[in-house]
Amino acid sequence: MSRFAGRHVLVSGGTSGINLGVARMFAREGAKVFTFSRSAEKVEAAVAELRALGAQAEGAVADVRDAAAVAGAVGRAAEVFGPIDVLISGAAGNFVARARDISSNGFRAVMEIDVLGTHHVTHAAYPHLRRPGAVVVNVSAAQAQVAMVGQAHVCAAKAGVDMLTRTLALEWGPEGIRVNSVLPGPIGDTEGMKRLAPDEASLAAKIASVPLRRMGAVEDVAQLCGFLCSEAASYITGAVIPVDGGAVLNPMPTRMEAFIDG
Repeated sequence: MSRFAGRHVLVSGGTSGINLGVARMFAREGAKVFTFSRSAEKVEAAVAELRALGAQAEGAVADVRDAAAVAGAVGRAAEVFGPIDVLISGAAGNFVARARDISSNGFRAVMEIDVLGTHHVTHAAYPHLRRPGAVVVNVSAAQAQVAMVGQAHVCAAKAGVDMLTRTLALEWGPEGIRVNSVLPGPIGDTEGMKRLAPDEASLAAKIASVPLRRMGAVEDVAQLCGFLCSEAASYITGAVIPVDGGAVLNPMPTRMEAFIDG
């Protein structure tokens, strides 16, 4: 497949987890991939892996909470690979705690990574997006739509990300820029699921609550991103799309309370 041959794809946070999986998909399909995160070691490893897949790949070190650092990384991407055809904004933060126990600093940290970080990335990329035809995908989460015990901070942050998505779609649509969100649900072998289902019993309960009765794979999220960034989705913008096996229809009868109260 070569849907994205020669296209410049910038992946924020694309050095681990779901976002690295998305970057791999674009690399396999011929894109030039630039990624950044705050870990120099992870950036180096991710770039090496993407190059091993045959892609042109470069990276930079930047924390999404730092507007100047993000602007520098995005500017570097544009210098190396030219105008940005696809932007994947995926940095996220999470920990499990009841709302009554979350400190101001803890709540702020998640809001800064998710909401402010998404703003920093999209704002910095805007001048470099190819017009018309550029596509932005913000990687959100099921917490944007489903209230979860122990996730007040994440629910608030991801809801903010999705409203930012819709607003950018409204504002940037006339320029031919499409903006959508994807909401991964229970995806196996990710840090998020290790935190939300830390033992066999909670994992089994989560799987039982998913209508398709299985965990998703990172590739499921990557393929949705690929579709949204392709010509097949040229009339889709402002959409917020779960990729969760139907989990959003049947929120987990959670064991999280026992885990938190431990």
